[in-house]
Amino acid sequence: MTASTGLGTPRTASPELLRSVFRQHAAGVAVITAHGARPVGFTATSLTSVAADPPLLSFGIGTGASSWPAVSEAEHIGVHILGEHQQELAATFARSGADRFGPATSWRTGPEGVPLLDGVLAWLVCRVVARVPAGDHRIVLAQPVVGDPAGPGRPLLYHQGRFNALRD
Repeated sequence: MTASTGLGTPRTASPELLRSVFRQHAAGVAVITAHGARPVGFTATSLTSVAADPPLLSFGIGTGASSWPAVSEAEHIGVHILGEHQQELAATFARSGADRFGPATSWRTGPEGVPLLDGVLAWLVCRVVARVPAGDHRIVLAQPVVGDPAGPGRPLLYHQGRFNALRD
């Protein structure tokens, strides 16, 4: 008797294969904000800690995204780690054409003019240090300059195309 490897039939690499594989990967949910002519922001599951010394993080953004023009020129961006109580906020910042900074969104202007969202688990204001071309996206590298890790609650996750709460 042989043990099952769990491997199916291999498929040729494609955008759909990549999306299908990453639907299996649970990721934390963040909102990235910037200020241009007006505040902009988007939901990101690509946030990564890159280095501790100096502190660096990264995230990806599509060059066709409505937030890209402001992010492409911003000197500083905001990074917000969302809590499980913020599924609607995550959905608003993920939805094309949504009024992301409308009356339903509680926010304020933070250091360096960066829009800061209220009620998040943690936030950082970061100085953009590089924008690296990566296909139809850019990988933004940023260095935190100020932040607060002490928000209430538990993290919001993204898995199988849905926002989820962390289960014990």
